[in-house]
Amino acid sequence: MNKNLLAGMFLSVTTLAYAQDDASKYAESITPADLKKHLVIIASDSLEGRDTGSPGQKKAAEYVVKYFKEYGLQPIATSADGSKSFLQKYNLYKRTWGDVYVKAAGKKYALDKDFYLNGILNVPQEESSAVVFAGFGIQDASYNDYANLDVKDKSVIIFEGEPKTKNGKYLLSGSDEKSKWSGPQSWQNKAKLALEKGAKFVFIITEKTGDDLNKEIRQRAVMARRFSSPTLKPVEESPNKVASFGVSPDIAAQILNISVQKLLKEKADIEKNSAPISKTITGNVSFKAERLSEIVETENVAAFLEGSDKKDEVLVISAHLDHIGISPNGEINNGADDDGSGTVSLLELAEAFSKAKADGKGPRRSILFLNVTGEEKGLFGSEYYSENPLLPLENTIANLNIDMIGRVDDAHKDDHKYVYVIGADKLSSELHTISEEANKKYVNYKLDYTFNDSKDPNKFYYRSDHYNFAKKGIPVIFYFTGVHEDYHRPGDDIEKILFDKQSGIVKLVFHTAWELVNRDKRIVVDSNKE
Repeated sequence: MNKNLLAGMFLSVTTLAYAQDDASKYAESITPADLKKHLVIIASDSLEGRDTGSPGQKKAAEYVVKYFKEYGLQPIATSADGSKSFLQKYNLYKRTWGDVYVKAAGKKYALDKDFYLNGILNVPQEESSAVVFAGFGIQDASYNDYANLDVKDKSVIIFEGEPKTKNGKYLLSGSDEKSKWSGPQSWQNKAKLALEKGAKFVFIITEKTGDDLNKEIRQRAVMARRFSSPTLKPVEESPNKVASFGVSPDIAAQILNISVQKLLKEKADIEKNSAPISKTITGNVSFKAERLSEIVETENVAAFLEGSDKKDEVLVISAHLDHIGISPNGEINNGADDDGSGTVSLLELAEAFSKAKADGKGPRRSILFLNVTGEEKGLFGSEYYSENPLLPLENTIANLNIDMIGRVDDAHKDDHKYVYVIGADKLSSELHTISEEANKKYVNYKLDYTFNDSKDPNKFYYRSDHYNFAKKGIPVIFYFTGVHEDYHRPGDDIEKILFDKQSGIVKLVFHTAWELVNRDKRIVVDSNKE
């Protein structure tokens, strides 16, 4: 055999062996102890759950920036004064409730404590209104609560549901079948009818009392959050005129200046006589329902490690920095797993690659370590980056995204050495192969593809930050270990994180990234699977 050929083959094999040795050497810097060291801070009570835009989230950003600087990574975002920054700042916009209350008979009642709202109202200044009681607020061929009742420019107060007869059947249908005046959406029918008749506002008396009413108010408060969901663009809200106050019989009686017993007797009389009330009951009420515009200032953290001969191409490794903050009852949701585990994984990966570069073994391609925010609100940070990239998307070879890798789910409680791999084959067959080979050579975890199935009802492929890269045609892998009993709960704390298990997954990400940034050719985009 030709000596030169033999020498070349030996050099090639030796170079490959050294490269593999290098990868293993720097992967060993990823340790359970270091992961824990960082997570003790990121998931501490002092950060108050890292809600998007909150002081705690900004403290978390400061923490990761401190270490990115220490590792020698570079800022590539541009601050307002034109200097380079690790912070890619952006705004979220939302409409929220301001001052909302109901006053009657000298008492003041608070939203989501004493009553709830259906729909959206905007009454920025306190208004007072005469009130007319209109039974069940129904108009039908055989039954009409509004007959001979003037409600123009007044508020209307009505009972929830529809009347029944003495034998327990519904009056309108004469059977056990409800009409459009009962059920979860019936308030809309009643409010719309009252407003069409000239009423200004609608109060609906709930059938629930006591603990059941308190539970209902809490549930409605949670449901109403959708009206305060943030967006990436300023909100232009047109309050729906079809809205109503949901009040208890006690508050309704105060408004109508009668006793609760008398009010409930009027209801009983309607059902007893199978006819609307024959007399007019009136009252007065004052209220305010203020809608406010709010800007949430937040920021992605972007730290750049420049490559060598292929530095114009970039691999993005991401995790979301923030969580859901403090619950309405005051409990802190520390988000140790979601996504404290991903946040500290990025720090360990950045340190490992930085050590390699300091030793002259740096990556051929560049790496962007990207801590995004707004994931829990709607993947906003990654969406903002994908629309305002700090590096050209056409030069972005892949995105490796880490979200919740510190715990185990019920399906793997007896075998902790696993990770769900989602999306690896969706856009690139080569990315899937690289992931498989890296696992086989270095980690030997079970790669679970359950959630990669397009028929899986959880649709996790669409639910974390990698998806905003995939939408742009960039191959992705989403690393995930599943949902557990503390998902989005105060129990998601550091004491439950399995750092030994987590470190193995982080090493898998490292070895996959090492191959992606050091191979001769960038991976191909050769598929488009759902």
